Amino acid sequence: MIRFAEILPESRPTVFWTMLKQLGIREGVGVLPRHFVDWRRATIDNPWDYTPLAVYKEMVEEEGLTLTAIEDNPPMDRLRYGAAGAEEEFDQVAQMITNMGRLGISLWCYNWAAAINWQRTSSRLRGRGGAIVSGYDHQLVGSNPPPLMGPIAADALWANLERFLQRIVPIAEKAGVKLALHPDDPPILPEIRGVSRIMNTVDAFERLLAISPSEVNGITLCQGNFTLMTKNLPEVIHALGGTGRVYFVHFRDVRGTPDKFVETFVDEGQTDMVACMRAYRDIHFDGIMRTDHTPTLAGDDAEVAGYSTLGRLHALGYMTGLREAVLSEAQQ
Repeated sequence: MIRFAEILPESRPTVFWTMLKQLGIREGVGVLPRHFVDWRRATIDNPWDYTPLAVYKEMVEEEGLTLTAIEDNPPMDRLRYGAAGAEEEFDQVAQMITNMGRLGISLWCYNWAAAINWQRTSSRLRGRGGAIVSGYDHQLVGSNPPPLMGPIAADALWANLERFLQRIVPIAEKAGVKLALHPDDPPILPEIRGVSRIMNTVDAFERLLAISPSEVNGITLCQGNFTLMTKNLPEVIHALGGTGRVYFVHFRDVRGTPDKFVETFVDEGQTDMVACMRAYRDIHFDGIMRTDHTPTLAGDDAEVAGYSTLGRLHALGYMTGLREAVLSEAQQ
């Protein structure tokens, strides 16, 4: 069953949460609770500790939603670099996974983009009808010096990822939490500012699955990134989804190349979104799917670029129509 969820980046319930329920959305994707609505109920130490997560989950559930996933993480760059302090960071991740398991939060979306995470060169471009969209132009950043932690080679990143998975997978198995690795965003080859990017090809995700055959070792299939890696995204959905280890989907689209692209409305990008939804139906996808990086419409606002109210409502409506259409096809 293709299930829809939506990210809840706010520190407290908003009218958008009510709108989600009105649209039939019942599952939420949370971020780590770095701020509390009611300071009397808990104190902030580490937002991945049990009490902060428990209070956050309780708040989400009080609003009639289920907290299915966390799409956030404690500090991890020393882990990715294999630098001093990596052991402390691993312990924090392990504690978060254990606490998620205790609370029944069953999915963690993470990335292995060292030092340079999500990158855009503009969040004020103009899309269809003047909607505000984000974009990336590698020429604007490609010659900048390395970040403070310095450059790192691809071989080192792969070795550190394998070491991490060897240790975290047994903990996740015990906790009952699935690990869903997100691609590098953007999926630049081979590096940005001297920092290698390794999760930027379909082959890389096949290698990821081969590192550990465990059912908790899986993928976040962010379509905006994967469509820049391949000319046939539905085929990739069939291939990777056929492993049964695609656990999370970001249903979005772009126009361009990894080096230069703009984000688009979900109905006007370069990807055949109907064929993608058919592919999820064909593989019997049973994970969660959410909107991502939607344009900001006139009269609306986005505190975080790509996460406006009207843009996400438009995308959810489009996704719902596609889902019902392809499911209806299968019944004919």
